[in-house]
Parts: sequence; C-alpha cells; structure tokens
Amino acid sequence: MSATDRLDLTHRPPVAERVSHVTRHHGKQIADPYHWMRDDTRKDEAVLAHLKAENAYTDAVMAPLRPRVEMLFDEMVARIKEDDDTPPARWGSFLYYSRTEKGKQYRIFCRREDERGTEQVYLDVNREAEGHDYYRLGAVCISPDHRLVAWAADTDGGETYTIRVRDLISGEDLPDTIHGAYAGVEWASDNRTLFYTTLDKTHRPYRLHRHELGAATEDPVVFEEPDESFFLGIHRTRSGRYLILHLGSNDTNEVHYLAADDPTGDFRLFEPRRKGVEYAVDHWGDRFLVHTNEEAVNFRLLEAPLSAPRRANWREVLPHRPEVQLEEVEPFRDHIVVVERCEGVGRLRVLAMPGYEPHEVRFDEPAYTVTPTVNPEYDTGTVRFVYQSLCTPETTIDYDMQARARAVLKVEEVLGGYDPGEYVTERVTAIATDGERVPISLVHRRGLELDGDNPLLLYGYGSYGSTHTDPSFQSLRLSLIDRGFVFAIAHVRGGGDLGRPWYDAGKLEHKTNTFTDFIACAEHLIDAGYTSPGRLAIRGGSAGGLLVGAVVNMRPELFRAAVAKVPFVDVINTMLDPTLPLTVIEYDEWGNPSEPDVFERLLAYSPYENIEAQAYPNLFVTGALTDPRVAYWEPAKWVARIREHHTGDGVFLLKTDLGAGHGGPSGRYDWIREMALEYAFLIERCGASF
Repeated sequence: MSATDRLDLTHRPPVAERVSHVTRHHGKQIADPYHWMRDDTRKDEAVLAHLKAENAYTDAVMAPLRPRVEMLFDEMVARIKEDDDTPPARWGSFLYYSRTEKGKQYRIFCRREDERGTEQVYLDVNREAEGHDYYRLGAVCISPDHRLVAWAADTDGGETYTIRVRDLISGEDLPDTIHGAYAGVEWASDNRTLFYTTLDKTHRPYRLHRHELGAATEDPVVFEEPDESFFLGIHRTRSGRYLILHLGSNDTNEVHYLAADDPTGDFRLFEPRRKGVEYAVDHWGDRFLVHTNEEAVNFRLLEAPLSAPRRANWREVLPHRPEVQLEEVEPFRDHIVVVERCEGVGRLRVLAMPGYEPHEVRFDEPAYTVTPTVNPEYDTGTVRFVYQSLCTPETTIDYDMQARARAVLKVEEVLGGYDPGEYVTERVTAIATDGERVPISLVHRRGLELDGDNPLLLYGYGSYGSTHTDPSFQSLRLSLIDRGFVFAIAHVRGGGDLGRPWYDAGKLEHKTNTFTDFIACAEHLIDAGYTSPGRLAIRGGSAGGLLVGAVVNMRPELFRAAVAKVPFVDVINTMLDPTLPLTVIEYDEWGNPSEPDVFERLLAYSPYENIEAQAYPNLFVTGALTDPRVAYWEPAKWVARIREHHTGDGVFLLKTDLGAGHGGPSGRYDWIREMALEYAFLIERCGASF
C-alpha cells in the first residue's frame, strides 16, 4: 500500500462544545456532556454547523483515498447489469415487472398484456423523483380492476409519505393527493375506496382512514389505536377477499377484518389481544388461516371457519415443533406455501388440498436464503421464490406445486466473469461464554490459507428476532473478497436465526448475550486462523450499531476497525424519553427504564454511557438528519465522546447525510458510492491492498 493510499491524519476533528446536562434517575446521576447536539427541529444553526464540520473533517481525512473510492465505485457498478428487468409476474390479464436503466437512480414499473405486448410504463420513479434529492417509495398498489395505481412516496427520509393516484388508461394523475400519511395503502374491491394510515406525534401509525376518490369531504377515521406500544397496518388477504387491519407491538398482535367488497362496513375483531400472544390471519377458501405462537414458541398453524371464526372453533393444521420455526404462510387457491426455519436454515414446505398433504422443497448448499417473492396471483398452482447464498447470485425460480418441478427464470448477472466455483461458503460454530453454539456463515476465495493474516469483515445485528442476516449474495461485496477479505455473518442471539427461543435469549434481561455471542464469534475466527485482531473489522447498522458500540467498549483490542450505520448507541437517554419515535413500542425489546432494575441493565451496556479511557478501534460512523428511528444526535454524540476519551491512535469519522433518513441514500448509485467509501476505509485500515 503506497503512501497515497493512507488516510490524512494530520487533520484534527472539530472541537465539540461542552455544556453540562445532568439528570437523575433511580438515585443515579446521568451526565450527558453532548446533550446540546439534540435538536428536535433539525434546524438549529449551531448543530447544523457541527454536523457540517464533521462531514468536512471526514472528507479531509479520506481525501487521499478519493481516487480509490472512485475506483471501487466504478468496479462495483461494472459488476451490475445496469439495464435490467425482473421476470414478469402474471396478475389477471397483465404481466407486471420493473426494470432499471443505465445511469438512472430508480426503478421503472411496467406491465404488458402478453409476452410480446406493448410495454406500458405506469410509474417511472426517476420522473417522480425529479427535483428531489431523496425519493423513496413506501407502497405501489394496483387497484383490483387494474385501472388505477396508488403510490406512497417519502421525499426527505422522515418516513412521512404523500399518496397519489394515477389512471392507467388515460395516464393522468387524479386530483386525489393525501399528505402526511404513512407508507401503507390498500384498495377496496370497488376500485374507488382507499385505506391508509396516519401518524401520531411520536411518528407511530395509529389511525386508519378511508378515502373515496373524488370526495370533497374529509376522510373519516375508521379506526384509532390509543395504545402507544402498538403500530397499525392495513393489507388485503392473498385472495383479495378481505381487508386486514393489523395491530402489533413487539410481542402482541390483534387483527380486525372487513370484507373488501364492503368498504363502508365496520371492521370486526378476530381475536382480542393478549399480552405475549402473536397471531396473523389470512383467508383460504371457506376458512381463515391463523399463524400464532399461542402455546407454541416457534408458532403453529390453525384454521377457523369463515362463518364462525371465534377461537373455540379453531382447529390445528400444523402443530408446534420445537426444532422448527413456522415463519410465514402464503395461501394459494389449492395450496399453502409455508416458510420454515430449522437449525438456522430456511426451507419451503407445500401443503396441498384437500388434506394438507405436505412436501418439502430441498436445497443443497450448507447455508442459503430462500424466500417467496412477487406472487400477485392467488388462483395459480405456481409459487415464485428467490434462492441465493453467499456464493450463489439471486436466482428466481417458478415452482409447480402439483408437479413438484422447478423452472429457473433468472439468475442475477454478475458482469466481469464471476465464477461461483472460485469462492467457498462455509458454516462454522463458535462457543459462547455459557456454552451455547453460535453459527457463523462465511465466504472467501477458494484456496484461502488459514494463517491468521487475512483481513475479515464480521457483520452482526441480533435484535427483534430479525433474520435479515441470512446468507445472501451481494456483488458489491466482491470488492472486499477479491482483495483477500473473508466476509462473515455472526448469527447471534437476539436475531431469529435459530427460531423464536434464539430471539428470546437475546432480548430484555438477556440482551448481553447478543454482545458476548458476537465477541465469541470474533475470537473463534481468530483462533481458527481466518484473521487476527489487527485485521478484523466489524459492521452493523441501527440495532446492529448498538451491537458494534457495545463490543468496542467491551473488547476494543479485538478489532481493528468498525463501521456503524445509523447506530442506536444512546440507549439510556432515548429509552427514558417517551416523546421520541419508537420509544414506547421498544419497551418490549429493551425494557422500560422507569423500572429500577431495567434502568440498571440498560445503563450497564448503553454504548454512550460506557465509553472510557482506552484505545478504541478505528470508526466510520453514519447518521441521517431526518432519521425518525435513530436520531442523528445519537451517532454524533457517541463519536464526540469517544474522541474525548480514547487513548490510542485510532481515527473516528462521522458522516451525516443531511438529506436522507434511516435507510441512507435513496438512489442506487448514491448507495453504491457510500458503500465504496466505507470499503475504502476498511481496506486501508485493515492493511489490505487496493
């Protein structure tokens, strides 16, 4: 690595102002020296000046690597097929698909009447995004008669959406425009009535509204959820017959339903909420399907007659199996597709009428991801799913559920001569401090020597029972792997990787298992010769950023560098403030610090409060000014406090996007450029060669 490839460490970060802010809780004082950075309006000039100064510092430090960033960006773009489309999906008399065009940031939504029919572009997101630095879709919803499309768009990253409607025959936009909505929108069967949700003062979707096209009156509130720990959502059943009003906290659900052809009717309660009981409802033939964890920690499937769906009439279809989590249920006219998880790996099971005859769809790789994808048609014997692994690009498959036959429709093209055979994916196991076996999925170039001299990027999340850490393919990642990196995923407790008990063992009073599991994974990879502390980097975002913040406090010497994306690191101050978005609903995940024992527990691992005088690994941290999920001041305060206390020679960079939200840039090229910047930082800090 040449001198020009090194960070410019002659610069110094801006000096942060110190304003004393001390609060007292349960007999303890909590000092927050950077509380001044909090600004709920996002308009305070001093705060904006600080964030801009941090961005300027990051730009200055990274300046010597700018040519390398551009090189990585060009390399990443060169691997993707810029002019691309999705396999068309039949729905009614149309084939629906989307495509991308070279040089354009956003997708283009299209349809045609048959394989050789004329293409109709019904929503070009590039056109809609003109004049906006940020544009993200929340929903694109076609009316049942295929004549209208409603879509919700967020133009600043704050996750407040505007809903618009377009006539697909004339191509004209209707005057109906709904401001201040949330992302979801659904049609009733009359093709004139829309249902949508709006937000309360804490940014919680809590009201359901009904809108009739062309109506001059104010849209009536159909339902309001007063409990601040519940979010409200709306969707149609797979059959299209019913509208489902779904109320959910982190551990409790309640469903209300309405015939889709009766939009002015009253939603009926399906089953009253009971603390800790989660359930979802779909329609299938003459019955409802109930997917629930009641008396089944890993969930089970029941049915209820349409005519009398009360709980006394429920009948079990798939019993609870302790070793298998029932994750998702997708009904079709004559079949049900069930997504299951066993030993940390997803699989598909198909149940056929009349007697729920089962069969399994099997795959060969040791670690992979399989998920149903776009299946708009209910009256079909074919299910479409996507298969991928850390080595295998995204593969779209149509599966004939009767013939049990697969047809590969598309394999993601990786340009530049990608050969999966040149890479190896493995599944190894680390032993946690309490003896639990923690899986690690990893990928590297074939022929890698386990001599401890390889740079390695270890990714983790471990919250909300999420399974988004399942091993999936990403061509951008090759820019690390082809430079000698090992890429690894730690399937730590708190995620849903090994079923619901795995989640429960990493939340509330068990949260520290998430952090110690991750450390055990890092230690295992070092002991097995995959890497060494001087070449080990870690990455996590949002709640995964909490993971990063906790482990660099606990074991800073174990890591060379870390990337923390919009990290949830100011745990105590956030959870003590119920006026912030998400705080109340998060009590089920982290606990309510108004309770003394919970307060002590959160205080023990909150990254911001546990910073101390020690040598921290190099940090690349991102925030977003309009982020409603993790406020921009969390990463800003965290970086400032680490700079104040660190004793080593690490560099700590903060990049705040002043025009985006929690998910980062909305355009695909902007997103790739941000990845190139992070990768350049990791390559340089871990001593790899460009």
